[in-house]
Amino acid sequence: MASNGSARRIPASRYTSADFATLELERMWPRVWQIACTLDHVSDAGDVFEYRAGPLSVLVVRGDDGQLRGFQNACRHRGNAICTGSAHGLSELRCPFHRWAYGLDGRLREVPNRAAFGPIGSHDPGLVEVRVDSWGPLVFVNLDRDCMPLADYLTPVPDDVAWVGMDDFRCLATVTTPVRANWKVVADGFSETYHVPGLHPELNQTMDDTIPQRVWGHTGCSQQDYGVANPRLRGITDEDVWAGFVSTQGMRAGYDEKAPMPDLGGRSVGEVLAEGVVATQAATGVDLSGLTTEQLLRLNQYNVFPNATVLVFPDLLTVLLGRPLAGPGGAPAVDEAELVFYYFQRVPPGAPRVRPADVVAPEGQADLGLVFNQDLGILESMQRGLHQPGLTHLTVSAFECRLLNTHRNLERYLGVGPDD
Repeated sequence: MASNGSARRIPASRYTSADFATLELERMWPRVWQIACTLDHVSDAGDVFEYRAGPLSVLVVRGDDGQLRGFQNACRHRGNAICTGSAHGLSELRCPFHRWAYGLDGRLREVPNRAAFGPIGSHDPGLVEVRVDSWGPLVFVNLDRDCMPLADYLTPVPDDVAWVGMDDFRCLATVTTPVRANWKVVADGFSETYHVPGLHPELNQTMDDTIPQRVWGHTGCSQQDYGVANPRLRGITDEDVWAGFVSTQGMRAGYDEKAPMPDLGGRSVGEVLAEGVVATQAATGVDLSGLTTEQLLRLNQYNVFPNATVLVFPDLLTVLLGRPLAGPGGAPAVDEAELVFYYFQRVPPGAPRVRPADVVAPEGQADLGLVFNQDLGILESMQRGLHQPGLTHLTVSAFECRLLNTHRNLERYLGVGPDD
């Protein structure tokens, strides 16, 4: 992390170089924990979900025994991908090319004309397994069988946010949309709040992001209080705070985006909004009455290396991923990526799981709400600027320490120095 008042330089080529992208694919992506899907996607025996990161493809499978397993998506015969997308109620994993079949535990079950192959069982031709684990409703995979446990990788995030009750969230929908930017440009945009005054003027008048950021190993955190006047600005009125809140997240408190401020009755704007959050959740059977105004209105923003941002309110959970795409011949694309948006809703304890709606939005057609649309709209111009020949390095500050942490981890996995 940069010390207060200092700046750090990051080579711009890390966002534009095909060689650097290839190094990431070889040394980083197969060795890190990545969010693949949610428990709601694979809740029942026979559920299968395909996760992709560039050319890498992993199948997350719920077995007949109730266990979650993960496999590299390649038949052991000639490598054809076994499944594409998601499936439900399967009793086996069968390659559509030559019909080799595997059990939900990955073991080879059937080979047509098996006698022609001789004793193939001597070299264990079952599917290649990957590590699978979960935190709250999120399912992670790691292609490195010798990787550190997920709990260690995420330290100390699960303990830091345990008071929220992550298990009480259910995934309602995901939205995947292509973007014309490197995956790190996507991840960077959700790793700092330095851009809020320029890109999100509606948020700027109703938030306080002066709480110190924290950076750990593979993770980082920032917290922003909403429903309060921004201490960096002068002359912010209660009406300004109210208008900024309802225009960006009023639905949390039961107000539409243009709702006028009610009589506060001696309460603060935040207290009125917090009461609205409690009432909105109570209508769905969720009890948040024991939480403080600060807890109800504070956004806990966690970054998980390499590409995940987990946004946590007590009543709302959102996850954003910047995923690499595969270019021609399977090489990683440099100037293209996917933005994946997970939307969760809090439910009463013990509520049943419902399969999420997975939406693929064509380029330029995803509607993620005012603030996220603003983030989405800046990505292409960011990538274009990074290609300018005079821009050899990015200059970032301590306020962007979570972005810096991404690059420090990249350097560690790739075996490169800060100037490489």
